[in-house]
Amino acid sequence: MTARGWFLFALMGVIWGVPYLMIKVAVEGVSASGVVFVRCVIGAALLLPFALRQGGFGEVLRRHWKPMLAFAVLEILLPWLTLTDAERRLSSSTTGLLIAVVPIIALVVTRAAGRFLGEAEQLGPRRLAGLGLGLAGVAVLTLPHLSGGDAWSLTEVLITAIGYATAPLIVARRLQDVPTLQLITPCLLLAAVVYAPAAALTWPATAPSAQVWASLAGLGVVCTALAFIAFLELIREVGPSRSVVITYLNPAVAVAAGVVFLGEPLTAGVLTAFALILAGSVLATATRSGRPAAPQDAPVADGSDRTDSADRTPAR
Repeated sequence: MTARGWFLFALMGVIWGVPYLMIKVAVEGVSASGVVFVRCVIGAALLLPFALRQGGFGEVLRRHWKPMLAFAVLEILLPWLTLTDAERRLSSSTTGLLIAVVPIIALVVTRAAGRFLGEAEQLGPRRLAGLGLGLAGVAVLTLPHLSGGDAWSLTEVLITAIGYATAPLIVARRLQDVPTLQLITPCLLLAAVVYAPAAALTWPATAPSAQVWASLAGLGVVCTALAFIAFLELIREVGPSRSVVITYLNPAVAVAAGVVFLGEPLTAGVLTAFALILAGSVLATATRSGRPAAPQDAPVADGSDRTDSADRTPAR
């Protein structure tokens, strides 16, 4: 594993652990659609000059607009709205922990796609046990919320997790040759255009507080512009299945941030759910050697993969 790969892995583990805190603060003053709109506008404004400077922007759109549209829907348009709306009722800690099931969902999605293409292998006992542990952790975390609006919020987080688990596969299969900036910039622009009407209609009559604006700025600059550049480079460095293993770190950051800055409770249920989900994710994505399919199992320089065939990504 290269130093660059480890740096990207650690960076993403932190950067995508703090959005839950920022979203929780932002939705106190702005609607969910407004949060997504501002986040996308800031990210696109920062990245667009650099994307245009690379040249060939129009050609990239012409050749790859279909997979880019699918990526935008699964990674931004749908999950950012459902995640933001869910945090109006769920704590940032609970939301961050639920998103930790992304590696498990990614495993299921990858196996389903492999089976459709005739490339799938059977899941072994270790991975099945991991799936069971992960689901048990989700159950511990969600059972207290299975009533009223919370039940819908849990569904929204599940939708978000499915999108986050599926989008990297599109990058690996269809968008490997697209420069990072020219992939993410039009996706952010599209999301900003889509959510502009709803954001305008729901914008608060009184100006949001400085704390809300600071959270929106952090979401746009750090958790969008910087994060997507790092994440897409991480996908190319270690593959789609292993790139989502950053969610091993995200929930710890999310819980710590919620407890320290928002005073959210650190209960026995939260700790138990964290342990079960983390153990389940590690087991479910482990290679035959027993190690998790984390960055150390990244493809070697010639494009071959050190992991077993079930973890190989398509031609890269």
